[in-house]
Amino acid sequence: MRFSQIKSWPLIKGWLSAVGLGLCVGASADYTQHPLAAEFVNEMVQQHGFTAAEINQWLSKAEKRQPILDAIARPAEKSKTWKEYRPIFIVPMRITNGVAFWNENREALARAEKEFGVPAEIIVAIIGVETNYGKNTGSWYVIDALTTLAFDYPPRAPFFRSELVNYFILTREQKHNPLEFKGSYAGAMGYGQFMPSSYRNFAVDFNGDGFTDIWNNTTDAIGSVANYFKKHGWQTGKPVVVPAKLTQAREQVSAHVLFNKVEPPALKVSDWKKVGVVPTAKIAARTPVISIEFDGVNGLEYWFGLQNFYTITRYNRSPMYAMAVYDLSQDIKAALKQSGKK
Repeated sequence: MRFSQIKSWPLIKGWLSAVGLGLCVGASADYTQHPLAAEFVNEMVQQHGFTAAEINQWLSKAEKRQPILDAIARPAEKSKTWKEYRPIFIVPMRITNGVAFWNENREALARAEKEFGVPAEIIVAIIGVETNYGKNTGSWYVIDALTTLAFDYPPRAPFFRSELVNYFILTREQKHNPLEFKGSYAGAMGYGQFMPSSYRNFAVDFNGDGFTDIWNNTTDAIGSVANYFKKHGWQTGKPVVVPAKLTQAREQVSAHVLFNKVEPPALKVSDWKKVGVVPTAKIAARTPVISIEFDGVNGLEYWFGLQNFYTITRYNRSPMYAMAVYDLSQDIKAALKQSGKK
């Protein structure tokens, strides 16, 4: 999530040269010897004030991890349909654990909802989808993940190189050893799985102890997720999705529109009606929405995603991810209400 942009050609050119020369590093290689290392070290020294010795020391400890390269090539959002994807997250245990997490962190969630305007159930659901409420925050050393992807995954090397830069900066800012943090295979960290750039831009010290601890402190994790959503355009009190249907044959509709396009809502409900996509719940005709099509258990299903749906995709660009978060949030909220504690 959270795509930082840097000039990519020098990195891609260097990688291609390395391949041509047969210089790709092995699994246990010293990353200071990678063909792109000198350029990276120079960037960290000249632009960010590190010493070459510092960066080289850390790169020498980083290890290339082939399972990371394998995993990033097959994300679930690209390989599964909605009917296959949804059951990964919408299961009784995840709902039960969500209720427990809400009860254990009731004060922090209420304060975050009040200060940032993001519903508690959405915050809980994000943490539930990302890490099952902190039970699975990732077992990879972040430096291994980011270095592997920055230097040996050309399709997104510029992005991960930028994240590696941000990682070294955040560990300096927070006065922590960059060799000690663990996270996902993509380098995402903590309860809410923040990439380093997102940590630096959106994570908050919500308990005021001087350290923004998204790894072990649920209060900081909750405040950070809420702040991320607020900064990405969450509209307090507004819906996330409304159901829709087609009034013409799908072939006719799809000839005029593109479903599941992840972009800020621009077309209004009235515009979609003209091409044969209509809401089945109350929503103002002037509301900007995107149109969603999923292959569900009962066949194709259609939804209108509002600004808040788009905001969830700022966490993960997949419409299925955003819908899973929303569905889980509603199930957790209903289960909490049924328990009599809301």
